[in-house]
This record gives sequence, structure tokens and C-alpha cells, in this order.
Amino acid sequence: MAGTQVLTDAKRRLLEELKRAGPAPARALAQQLGLTDTAVRQHLAALAGAGLVTSSPVRAEGRGRPAAEWSLTDAARELFPDRHAQLSLELIEAIRAANGEAGLRHVIDARAQAQVIAYQRVVPGTPAPLRRRVDALARQRTREGYMAEVRREGPGSILLVEHHCPVCEAARSCTGLCRTEWRTFQQVLGEDVVVERTEHLLSGDERCVYRVRAVHPTAVIA
Repeated sequence: MAGTQVLTDAKRRLLEELKRAGPAPARALAQQLGLTDTAVRQHLAALAGAGLVTSSPVRAEGRGRPAAEWSLTDAARELFPDRHAQLSLELIEAIRAANGEAGLRHVIDARAQAQVIAYQRVVPGTPAPLRRRVDALARQRTREGYMAEVRREGPGSILLVEHHCPVCEAARSCTGLCRTEWRTFQQVLGEDVVVERTEHLLSGDERCVYRVRAVHPTAVIA
């Protein structure tokens, strides 16, 4: 990962302290780690240059300039172990072992319906223009980690492109997750459109792409 080459033992301890304690000024970090203020500030400057920490001013008590409070960036948080993918795989296998494939399908279908309800809260329904609906869905999917974007394909047709799949490992183990995806989009976007998957990450493509096509040629797209 970019920036990890700067991680000496002292800098790793600094990141771990910020992870434990949350945002903190340099002086407090120095006291906690038993280092000098100068050494901690030098380490923080190096970590900031690597994109691993960031600072924001906090109001100082009495007179004097505001102190800087340091916190981890998203890039730094990725340095810490995350077992979400492994946990998902373990849960899938546990459900499959306890309830069989039919039970697993029931759980996946329930999850898909919960997604529909959640998406319907942020995606406008018919008769909103199709592009507005797909844009709203793409924004929500991006918030969930799918790096989604919308492309105009042609008259009456829009592409929803997802450049990343944050549940890829789980989907490899349980193909039903992908099976319900396009049906979820279909329900959310409305009966006046047809949704089809044209590219699929797990089929060897570089991304997942969904074509959203208006049923009626005269439908409002933009």
C-alpha cells in the first residue's frame, strides 16, 4: 500500500494510538507514547505526507493560536486488520450448514427485500425522470463501496456501471447475492424500465454493468 514505506516502529505506534484514542493533539500523543513533542511532530509530518494522518484546528483555551488535532485518514484505517470478508464467508457457510441451500436462499431474499425498502427511501419513484432515479441509486451504491457511475448509452437507455464490488468474496461463495442484485434494481427503479446485467465481475469482466432501458420509447430519460 502507498505510504507504508514510511512506517517505522515509532510511526506505527503513533497510528495505533490514534486508532485507540481517536483525534488528539501532538502533545498528548507525545505524553502517551513517551516521546518528545518534536519527535512526534516530525513523525506526524511524515505520516501526513504519506496520506495517513490529517490535522484540523481546535479552539485553544485563552489566548494563543489554535492547536492542531490529528486523526487517521481512510488510507490509514485500511492498515488495520478487517475480517468483514472472512466473517461474511463464515456466516454464509454456517447458514448453509444449518438450513441448507433453501434456507440460504430465504435469507438472501429477505436481505434483498430489505435493500429494496432502504433504496426506495433515497431513490425517487415514477414518474421522476429515469436519469434522476438511476443517479440516486448510483450515489447510494457508491456510499456502499461500489464506485458506481451512470452513463448515457443511447435513446431510452442508461448504463449503471459499478467499478468495485465490496462483497466480492461473499458473492463467489454465494451466487445468490448476485442473482438478487438486478431484481432489486428492477423493483427500485420501477415497472416502466427493464434492467439487465451486461457485464459481470464474477464472470471475468472488469466491472459489473447494468443496462436500464425505458419500456416506452417516449419515456422521459434526462
